[in-house]
Amino acid sequence: MRKIIIPGSVYMLQVAVVFSLFLNSCKPAQQTYDSKDLSYIYNPAKNPLNPRYNIRNRYDDSSILSLKFFANDLFFSEANPEGVPTAVLLVTVKLFNISQGRTVADTAVYNLNIVREKGRMEYLFNIPLKVEKGIDYLAEIKILDRVRMQVVQSFVTFNTLSVFTRYNFYARGHFEKNELFNPVLRVNEYVNVVYLKSGVDSLYISYFKPIKDFPDPPSMMLPESTPSSKPDQIVAIPYSDTIPIMLPREGIYHFSVRREIKEGFTLFNLGATFPSMTTPEAMIEPLAYLATRDELEELRASQKQKISLDEFWIKRAGNIEKARELIKIYYSRVLYANYYFTSFKEGWRTERGMIYIIYGPPDKVYKTNEGENWGYSKPVIQSSWGGKYTVKEDYLFFTFKKRDNRFSDNDFYLSRSETIVTFWDQAIQSWRKGIVYRLDNPEDI
Repeated sequence: MRKIIIPGSVYMLQVAVVFSLFLNSCKPAQQTYDSKDLSYIYNPAKNPLNPRYNIRNRYDDSSILSLKFFANDLFFSEANPEGVPTAVLLVTVKLFNISQGRTVADTAVYNLNIVREKGRMEYLFNIPLKVEKGIDYLAEIKILDRVRMQVVQSFVTFNTLSVFTRYNFYARGHFEKNELFNPVLRVNEYVNVVYLKSGVDSLYISYFKPIKDFPDPPSMMLPESTPSSKPDQIVAIPYSDTIPIMLPREGIYHFSVRREIKEGFTLFNLGATFPSMTTPEAMIEPLAYLATRDELEELRASQKQKISLDEFWIKRAGNIEKARELIKIYYSRVLYANYYFTSFKEGWRTERGMIYIIYGPPDKVYKTNEGENWGYSKPVIQSSWGGKYTVKEDYLFFTFKKRDNRFSDNDFYLSRSETIVTFWDQAIQSWRKGIVYRLDNPEDI
């Protein structure tokens, strides 16, 4: 195991001890702590640290894990000998070879002392990982904020199966030359697409029209729409890592170094308002989960969409004040769905996004190599026997399975056959009555 201390660090903490202390400090009375539960990763109120990750295969035996921290997420404290605002993080990385039964391939521990710099909004760090050719990998990353004593955990998959995969590319800003961690580009944003291997003279850009469908309710067994295997257009340009590239219209842009190869690197244009909802036109579309088909068409066809949208919510809520609260909650969930679940389409259009918007952040999240399970609390059942009371917790679980997708590592589908009773109709009726749905709340709340 490699222990690396970034300059300025005072000492190395033992990982097991620190994480144990943290978990015990967060243990509520009369409640068993679930160490495998990662529900905080989808709950912004419980997760103050939101790092971004990139992995690229630099050499045959070495890949680079890039970490980006946002200054607004970091907690800078002056409680140090120098008296300067410093965020102190402990980063542990465990690399698993999942081609051979999840064996450990590499480990590393990093102490990061991040001194606040005026005007700086992002802090980047690179961590080398030892790899071999032809392997599927899973990087388990734990980050401990040593001042706030809070932990965040992430799982990043990648592979070294080919020199043509997305992990052999990266994008950077054309003007500032900064590495991009988000594959969704803003309007009129110019980037360079960099291929890390040699011997390339052309770059082939395949364009696919955007996916505008949204998933059916979880009680239905119909599969969701996926991009066509045939691009709508292919453009070839001479390869250079300094050529400015801009995505001129909404859709999926797939970059490869050979015309006949499907593997490559993908960037997205998801519209001018993404990820937020800043226009009435954009705000109407996520109502597909609540509105009837006729209501949705009426909203789209309205000459005064802002007024029609307000009327839709006021009718649900009963008054303006309550309508504002419903709007705030609903579209906050749309925003976070876009942040967490965007793949080859907006996060709110995905099946995870649908469940997140209607049911809210899950109370339990369990992740594996193959996918993740979400649990929503049902009403607690109390029973007594011989003067002793017992409490039984029960959950409604949704299972999402990871799907191989040449456009995105973040594509999951809902395994609908594993959840027969979903309470979907009750959830929708609750929202349409102006009540934010909670599975563990009485109907009249």
